[in-house]
Amino acid sequence: MNGPVGDEPVGELELVHTFTGPMPTGVTVSHRGRIFVNFPQWGDNPPATVVELRDGKEVPFPDERWNSPQANDDRQAFVSVQSVVVDPADRLWALDTGSPMFQPTRPGGPKLVRIDLDTNSVAQVITFPADVALPSTYLNDVRFDLRRGPGGLAYITDSASSGPNGIIVVDLATGRSWRRLHDHPSTKAQSLHGYRLMVEGRPLLERPADGPPKQLTMGSDGIAISADGTRLYYCPLVSRRLFSVSTDALADASLPDEEMTDAVIDEGDKGTGSDGLESDDAGRLYFTSYEHNAVFRRLPDKQFETLVHDPRLLWPDTMSVAVDRHLYVTANQLHRQPQYQGGQDRRRKPYALFRTPIDAGPVLLR
Repeated sequence: MNGPVGDEPVGELELVHTFTGPMPTGVTVSHRGRIFVNFPQWGDNPPATVVELRDGKEVPFPDERWNSPQANDDRQAFVSVQSVVVDPADRLWALDTGSPMFQPTRPGGPKLVRIDLDTNSVAQVITFPADVALPSTYLNDVRFDLRRGPGGLAYITDSASSGPNGIIVVDLATGRSWRRLHDHPSTKAQSLHGYRLMVEGRPLLERPADGPPKQLTMGSDGIAISADGTRLYYCPLVSRRLFSVSTDALADASLPDEEMTDAVIDEGDKGTGSDGLESDDAGRLYFTSYEHNAVFRRLPDKQFETLVHDPRLLWPDTMSVAVDRHLYVTANQLHRQPQYQGGQDRRRKPYALFRTPIDAGPVLLR
């Protein structure tokens, strides 16, 4: 018999690091193999919101001062970092939500911070005006295309659960930023149309200790750039659909927003809810599956594969394709947090960072 039977694991999954403290979200790997992880301020009170993994230890990065904000609008310290990404030039960027515990943002808090990995020092801080990072904005994930303009562009998802969703575009040379697909239907949670996500065999809802359950409403979350840079892929957190948009349209700050709809393609049902998206130089698109404890990928011919499926992948969150030809992924049990479990914390430490090879031969078609 070919293929797995029942819930038998698929693919290779190697444990890289375990976390016995706060839960991680983002991970990224430098061209020289340095691994960076972040911990948002979601109630675990992490001693540092950005760390480097060194000899099995979680070391505040770039230093303790940058991980010690004085207020939620501190421009010179991390407030609550949701994502870390190494760009094609081997520079580390930290995406700071400025929104601990999903509080309303204040100018200065939401920002994009570049760290020089040769000197381990902050080299650039880009903050967002109030009409770009709204009070409701939750900056979720970021991707970089250094082929556009003198300094390149960054694309950021706004996954706000209680305000407009969309894509934020940043000119890295000037620091100028603008919103795109503002409250566009493709950036909204599918739960608004009756979709329910399932995790560990149970509908995932907001389940407060003292109130009725509610549907989740997080919007545009996962994000990835096509290998040729012409399309930006994205998906709402609460959705099984995949969308893409022309990067030419995103990059044109003068294009009226109402003309953006023609630049959007509904790429279809990807068969699962996803938190993270990623892409590689072979034109393959990866997406986590929190519903199936897996990472799937779409090939250039739009066939789908199961890259890895393993019961240890409890809420696979963020992915990073590294130069060592592995895909790194965090598993943080996000769905077991108290707000989804009637006020009870059902997470079981440790949380984990895994990796899996991306060129290891055939995987399961689905």
